[in-house]
Amino acid sequence: MKVKAPQPFTFEAGPRAVLLLHGFTGHSADVRMLGRFLEKKGYTSHAPIYRGHGLPPEDLIEATPEEWWEDVQAGFNHLKELGYKEIAVAGLSLGGVLGLKLSYSTQTKAVITMCSPMFFDNETQLTKGFQAFAKEYKELNGKEEKEIKREVDLLMDNSEEMFQQLGSFITEVKKNVDTVYTPAMIIQAQKDEMINTDSANYIYDHIESEHKTIKWYEDSGHVITMGKEKEQVFEDIYQFLETLDWKE
Repeated sequence: MKVKAPQPFTFEAGPRAVLLLHGFTGHSADVRMLGRFLEKKGYTSHAPIYRGHGLPPEDLIEATPEEWWEDVQAGFNHLKELGYKEIAVAGLSLGGVLGLKLSYSTQTKAVITMCSPMFFDNETQLTKGFQAFAKEYKELNGKEEKEIKREVDLLMDNSEEMFQQLGSFITEVKKNVDTVYTPAMIIQAQKDEMINTDSANYIYDHIESEHKTIKWYEDSGHVITMGKEKEQVFEDIYQFLETLDWKE
């Protein structure tokens, strides 16, 4: 079975727009159901796919966090070029880290982080996540177990530089979260198996936003946008967006 490459999406609805950002090793499917939910509520959304994502794991380790940051800026500009003046950003995991950087680098309506790492003691978990992703990708392509092990071991050997860059990127954003003043919602799964959950408290405590909220979901794992509490997460995000002072 050949794995079909995913595509970015834009769901146009009303004048209020939300940039949706996926996680590390993920792609637009991470946030597609959230995009459809918001569309029904009258919100436009756009989800880019960062370079190397949605492709074989060999492509992912060739990409860099700086390129992913450029892809996020391009996604934000895509919404502006479509005529949207007020744009919130909501990101899962690494997407939330990128969203925080966007919110202190430019003017966003709000920032929503979901299970986003702030501590790079997460390196072990992120490495494990990448390893699991690589193995699953190769299984879906019908490779034999022995060949999968050989290829995944090689990938792990070659991914060290990317993980170092990813660690530096997360640390850079962590150092700058106290320059975030935009309204913020921090979402965290209690059963998150991928990151240090205290990251959520760190973001909440250090951002300077006057309008901020934090919410924990006790039955959810890391990919909270596809977990058992996803409908509640989507509704809570919508309710938060409704509290913002939109011009339209």
